[in-house]
Amino acid sequence: QEIGIMVGFKATDVPPTATVKFLGAGTAACIADLITFPLDTAKVRLQIQGEGQGLVRAAANAQYRGVLGTIVTMVRTEGPRSLYNGLVAGLQRQMSFASVRIGLYDSVKQFYTKGSEHASIGSRLLAGSTTGALAVAVAQPTDVVKVRFQAQARAGGGRRYQSTVDAYKTIAREEGFRGLWKGTSPNVARNAIVNCAELVTYDLIKDALLKANLMTDDLPCHFTSAFGAGFCTTIIASPVDVVKTRYMNSALGQYSSAGHCALTMLQKEGPRAFYKGFMPSFLRLGSWNVVMFVTYEQLKRALMAACTSREAPF
Repeated sequence: QEIGIMVGFKATDVPPTATVKFLGAGTAACIADLITFPLDTAKVRLQIQGEGQGLVRAAANAQYRGVLGTIVTMVRTEGPRSLYNGLVAGLQRQMSFASVRIGLYDSVKQFYTKGSEHASIGSRLLAGSTTGALAVAVAQPTDVVKVRFQAQARAGGGRRYQSTVDAYKTIAREEGFRGLWKGTSPNVARNAIVNCAELVTYDLIKDALLKANLMTDDLPCHFTSAFGAGFCTTIIASPVDVVKTRYMNSALGQYSSAGHCALTMLQKEGPRAFYKGFMPSFLRLGSWNVVMFVTYEQLKRALMAACTSREAPF
């Protein structure tokens, strides 16, 4: 239930419909992606850096150092547009992906709780896992293309793909239909984990703040909940995210499976490799969560206010 006074759009008496949540989540996620995409690109570059090299060699040959260093290096060597490599696929991904995993979360949660207002942590986790896995099933090809674009400077400075459409066609032609769905299993695992950590943590922090009367259901509450959710998600999801990125970006036959990719990383680069790109991951997830959840809450209210005023013009 919406409580308190909103900074911005006020809560309406009518709760948002499933359609409003679906459209609002996709739009909010696209806005968040537009703002935080350079951090995501920096994260991908740091995650694939040193791939297949030992720990000492990787450190000696490191092209990118830190978040800011990676962004500065990319701008200097490839131009500012390189920070937005794969943006079209990224927006396609968010519109299909976030709409399902975030927009349908409340509906699926209600399904598991059989309409009860008091959802247990188990029901929330189950709902997060379900919508996270379902979203991957819908949006996996867009994720593969996005990662390939973000990583493509690795191939000796040459462009691996000329456009988003060319990437879809080339991957399908060279690697078959399965190429577009490469890394589905680690991505399902990652997004079930991310979705649970992100949505359930946001849900729990927001509920706790409201029940303890520490905050009202307004922007500061949404900001605090989203920031906490971003931090928790990064810690939990980083290892699976690195494996997913490496495996999606790998050449045909480089790894036999996602498990083989993880084992190779562990043997050649050690356990710390699973937290490569942690800082850009946190900066990206933290800021993405803040922008997305704050925008999502506002969009839900704006859309419901528009629907209400259209139905009752006088």
